[in-house]
Amino acid sequence: MKPIRILFALLLLAVLPVHAGDVAQPALRVTTLDGKPFDLSAERGKWVIVNFWATWCTPCLGEMPALSGYVAAHGKDVAAIGLAYDDVTPADLRAFLKKHPVSYPVSIVDVDHPPKDFATPQGLPTTYLIAPDGRVAKKFVGPVTPATLQAIIGAGTG
Repeated sequence: MKPIRILFALLLLAVLPVHAGDVAQPALRVTTLDGKPFDLSAERGKWVIVNFWATWCTPCLGEMPALSGYVAAHGKDVAAIGLAYDDVTPADLRAFLKKHPVSYPVSIVDVDHPPKDFATPQGLPTTYLIAPDGRVAKKFVGPVTPATLQAIIGAGTG
């Protein structure tokens, strides 16, 4: 009976998706829409908002101006990266961002291969607040408000 259980477990592992997501101290290296590199580790010492969103996501569109304003107002202490979790071309995303500008860099994320240290978003927007030491302070699924961010950042906790 034991070999059957082992075989079943191996078969189960073979069909389940393997994803490293939600690492305590994630790495993220992407190229932004303007061709510049963004390396999460280079932002140590700041709070970093890692925001997964999509052009078709209505709650994301409502959240973008608030996040942008928060980052602009707290620029020396807070950075952000927008990860367009969307099947969109760079040209289409540039056109979209002309209508919906943000104060932080944006990168397109492959929906089939999202960044390995972040779990595949189960809903959008999904936002990770990264503490100055590089650890995940908080993960949000759904829109985030500046008041929520400030409550965590102001307290220096996650």
